Amino acid sequence: MATEKEILASVKPGKPPADCPVIGTWQLCSYVRERLSDGHRHNQFGEAPVGYIGYAPDGRMYAIFTRDDRVVPRDVVPTDEEGVELLGTMVAYAGTFSLGENVVVHHIDTSWNQAWTGTDQIRHFVLEGDVLTITTAPYKSYKDGTMGRSILVWNRVK
Repeated sequence: MATEKEILASVKPGKPPADCPVIGTWQLCSYVRERLSDGHRHNQFGEAPVGYIGYAPDGRMYAIFTRDDRVVPRDVVPTDEEGVELLGTMVAYAGTFSLGENVVVHHIDTSWNQAWTGTDQIRHFVLEGDVLTITTAPYKSYKDGTMGRSILVWNRVK
């Protein structure tokens, strides 16, 4: 398997080709976390996560997704406790993207998690018709500290 450095060197910066197959808007169908030690899988954001990812011809991208069972604040401005809960049940970022062989790298300009801003997030993808499966590079879970990866399945919005 290629190293992160090799993957980053292999992607093509700049605007994607006109026939780029990932261009468009995609709606999230499932978000599964897979633990690497034993292959255990669970629905990281519940049974019916809500979200979109978009790739534009100008090379820009965005991703936002949430759990479907999020807390509803009692008022327009959430309490501190509600705000923490809301932040922990979402992912949102935007930036540019570069493509490689079944790899897309998200170059993050802004993010719900400031630690991601300015980073390159490597994503492996498989495109089968109007279904895009994106798998993250392995990472340590913020919930239990185990190494794993996320597998997100998206349907093309028509």
